[in-house]
Amino acid sequence: MRHIGLIAGAAAAALVATGAITYAVAEDSGGARRTVEAPAAGSADAGFARDMAVHHQQAVEMSFIVRDRTADTEVRRLAYDIAQTQANQRGMLLGWLDLWELPKVSADPPMTWMGMGDMPAGQDGALMPGMATDSEMRRLGELGGRQAEVFYLQLMTDHHKGGVHMAGGCVARCTVGVEKRLARGMVESQRSEMRLMADMLKERGAAPRS
Repeated sequence: MRHIGLIAGAAAAALVATGAITYAVAEDSGGARRTVEAPAAGSADAGFARDMAVHHQQAVEMSFIVRDRTADTEVRRLAYDIAQTQANQRGMLLGWLDLWELPKVSADPPMTWMGMGDMPAGQDGALMPGMATDSEMRRLGELGGRQAEVFYLQLMTDHHKGGVHMAGGCVARCTVGVEKRLARGMVESQRSEMRLMADMLKERGAAPRS
């Protein structure tokens, strides 16, 4: 039942955000369209959209990998939920960049919009906090059964911690209302999933890495 609630919550959040996109572009008040000023390329709104799209893409990749490495129904259901939710959110973020006519990549280092552009460059493909390294992604693809389940849950817990940190940064810094609401929803849903994953790890005789 907990999984069903997560899936239903994610679906509802996606529907709310999708409706909000329309509102952000135009407001139907007597048939008149309202022009909305786009944020600047160097704004927190644009930076969050770019960085979180990259962050989400790795979560989607990890989730599809583990679905092929285990037959456990509980883990496969969670992985599917995470993949679907984050793929949808990634599409929203990239769609906003298109609507704002802003580039999807930036010459600035990741996390610059959060004042963290001077942090050490990510090692082995881990571009932002919480992201798995290339070596960890390869290892996930090589493990099977319970080992794959535990490693996925540990990696995704770290990933969610980084995601919550970034989404909280948008809540504090972004100015576009619909994006702030999406970020706030990310914080709430990913914290809930971290609690769920802690329970799943405990059931498998393991714990989060940090």
